[in-house]
Amino acid sequence: MTVSKRVDQITPFIVMEVLERAKAMERDGVNIVHLEVGEPDFDTPECITEAGIKALRDGYSHYTHSLGILELREAIAEHYYNEYGVEVNPDHIVVTNGTSPGIFMTFAALLEAGDEVIVSDPHYACYPNFIEFAGAKPVKVAVTEEEGFQYRAEQIQKHMTDRTKAVMINSPSNPTGNLLSPERMQQVADLGKVVVSDEIYHGLVYEGKERSILEFTDEAFVLNGFSKAYAMTGWRLGYLIAPKRFIRPLQKLQQNFFISANAMTQMAGIAALKEAGPDVARMREIYDQRRRFMIRRLREIGLGITVEPTGAFYVLANARHLGSDSYKMAFDILENAHVGVTPGIDFGQQAEGYIRFSYANSLENIEEGMNRLEKYINSL
Repeated sequence: MTVSKRVDQITPFIVMEVLERAKAMERDGVNIVHLEVGEPDFDTPECITEAGIKALRDGYSHYTHSLGILELREAIAEHYYNEYGVEVNPDHIVVTNGTSPGIFMTFAALLEAGDEVIVSDPHYACYPNFIEFAGAKPVKVAVTEEEGFQYRAEQIQKHMTDRTKAVMINSPSNPTGNLLSPERMQQVADLGKVVVSDEIYHGLVYEGKERSILEFTDEAFVLNGFSKAYAMTGWRLGYLIAPKRFIRPLQKLQQNFFISANAMTQMAGIAALKEAGPDVARMREIYDQRRRFMIRRLREIGLGITVEPTGAFYVLANARHLGSDSYKMAFDILENAHVGVTPGIDFGQQAEGYIRFSYANSLENIEEGMNRLEKYINSL
């Protein structure tokens, strides 16, 4: 028996390998400061937890409609209208077990073998694997630190061919934490290709305002969920918004591969949208304090940050003066400074020589991590 090529060719998610090594070191008694993982350190807000418990007690332990509970889809539509002024038909929303299944379903419904999808470089590590698993090709367009990691429409256009099916955007971005400007989003929409917009970090913006691609075009797939802003990673609840003609194909994918999202989790999602606004605001304020502290300390340590990140909970810092192999550097930092960080190469060739830091940890732990990192760099 042999492993299928499409699985064998999937690249590892390096941040998880860093985390797994860090966990092994912790089992041996080593104290590790975790600045590698993009997961909120907050507990899920109480109003959401209580709604989930109540849902279980009320019998929400069965399959739901494959598109998701209508009340949740209506709440998502209302959220997009209140936040972005766009009208979304609840019947154009598919509720999923996290955002990753939404990405899988989007590309499965959209792509044919040999199609091309344009992605930024750097990009979220898993995007190319989703695209390639669907039989298509990711085409990477470099975005630079000097330009705030902003897409340039003219650069995208240079990479477009007759096989280009979609352009993927992620704002706020993982790993850069930067937002696409409204002008750049309009330019991307005007290219005339389907836009796939990962909006999972919406709600975690500290300067300026996040914008939805639906403000600029209807020819778009929106990927979003509850993991990041609502501290619900383990609940596995996401959704996608798609053009009408794709809903029935997406529904068939959902029915065959996932059936439906968890019933009790969907009920908790309703509470998140309707009741958890103050909790999100509190978490966002704390993230912002950590963000400002981390940026200051990384600069003091000597790492490069040309444009301050204003969203998500990441800082992508230029460490090329320390070495050109970010993979080796990240594991060396872990082994010798006992700080978990993510190598830039996880996010594409353009991020090689960079290190991504997550501030989804307490200010006390971040301070300790920065002190350890400073001592490590000074020892080189």
